[in-house]
Amino acid sequence: MTWDDPGRQIAPLGQPARAPEPVWWPVQPVFAQPAPPRRPVASGVALAVGFTVIGVFVLAVVVYFLIFLSPAVILAASLLAFVPLGIVVVGIWLVDRWEPEPRVALLFAFLWGAAVSISTALIVDYVVGSVQGLVGIGAEGGAEVFGAVVQAPVVEEVAKGAGVLLVLWIFRRHFDGPVDGVVYAATVAAGFAFVENIQYFALQVVDDQTLGSDGLVFVFVVRALMSPFAHVMYTACTGIALGWAARRTGRLGAVGWFALGVVPAIALHALWNGALVVVGDAFFVYYLLVQVPIFVAMVLLVVFLRRNERRVTHARLAEYAAVGWFSADEVGMLSTGAGRRRARRWAAANGTGPAMKRFVSDATRLAFTRQRLVKSRRGHDEGARRDEADLLAALAASRAALQAPPAAFVGWPQQQPGQQPGWPQPGWPQQQVPQQAWDEQTWPQQGQVQQPGWPGQQQPDWQAAPPTHDPWGRPLPPPGR
Repeated sequence: MTWDDPGRQIAPLGQPARAPEPVWWPVQPVFAQPAPPRRPVASGVALAVGFTVIGVFVLAVVVYFLIFLSPAVILAASLLAFVPLGIVVVGIWLVDRWEPEPRVALLFAFLWGAAVSISTALIVDYVVGSVQGLVGIGAEGGAEVFGAVVQAPVVEEVAKGAGVLLVLWIFRRHFDGPVDGVVYAATVAAGFAFVENIQYFALQVVDDQTLGSDGLVFVFVVRALMSPFAHVMYTACTGIALGWAARRTGRLGAVGWFALGVVPAIALHALWNGALVVVGDAFFVYYLLVQVPIFVAMVLLVVFLRRNERRVTHARLAEYAAVGWFSADEVGMLSTGAGRRRARRWAAANGTGPAMKRFVSDATRLAFTRQRLVKSRRGHDEGARRDEADLLAALAASRAALQAPPAAFVGWPQQQPGQQPGWPQPGWPQQQVPQQAWDEQTWPQQGQVQQPGWPGQQQPDWQAAPPTHDPWGRPLPPPGR
């Protein structure tokens, strides 16, 4: 909302200037082309099945640890594993601040990595070890190197990437681009690394107790302090690819992007594991010369993607502002971090903090939904159309909670020659939803019930019967003021 006074007269010298009075300048209601109804049952069933499968694998992982390790050792190893997990969670939070993902989706991603991906890796490792034992292949035959450089990267990255792909399929409305892909991939990787660290730390504790060594310190430094983001970097490659897929293709097309993204993920994973096996005493030199630059490059890539999100937010919301859904100042506020902080402080001071939070969240999602419509190569993206309609309705509700009329701003209306101040005169330009990416007109179809604001509908005669209240029940100033 802005304050504008293009028609204010300057008072003569010696006379006090009359304080301008705000005038609500409403626009006509806007109705997007009706979208097909959503099917909440299908997504709910998929989510229920997914969490059921995850629950089975969680139970299997717990039983596996209790069979081979004592509860005290598991507890000690878990406390150590929380250190790198905390570091990664803070990193995910920093990346996810612009458009926070739903908690249920993040929980699904974390548990998939901690249970399903881990169980897949353990099962494959057991099967491969059993086959190697049957054919007489031991460590001297290169089985250890094969397991570290080939088997582990391929199996683990495919298992983790499958979790990100499932998140895309189940939580399609909230998977908007590469940054979301990074967030979900990092969450899957965080779950996987957490359980894997518990295993490594617990086994090292047992070895130290048996052999009287102190190898736990080295393992903790390498895994918890030097490489807490290792698995995050690997799986992020798959997440970025699926983020691009979210804007360009459908469910089946995302499989191809998944295959494209998992290749660099496997390569980076193999590079790290291979160094642990091959370089030996030169590991720290290798770490500084190879792994640190890779990590810095990944951070710079995420920063670039975050800034691109802000540009997309501004560009797409400006399209809605051009047809009356936002003011220019609102677009500026919603597309900058400083503007959002000021808006939240204002809302908190006025007791509307939750409504402002919903307004900012829905507006951001609307911008990315619009981006899906613009970038999609599938033509009629019915899911995006449904999301757009839902988000526009949610924005209207948030505006009502903030005590602001939909698609309006406070200020002085632009005056036409011979027009009296106040409500717009007949013939005032109608506003509509931005034209769809496939250049489809939003006119009423044959047999469709006409809604207020559609082109061609008879407009009220404002001059013949000046209103006394606006559509939201607030009294209007007398005409001529």
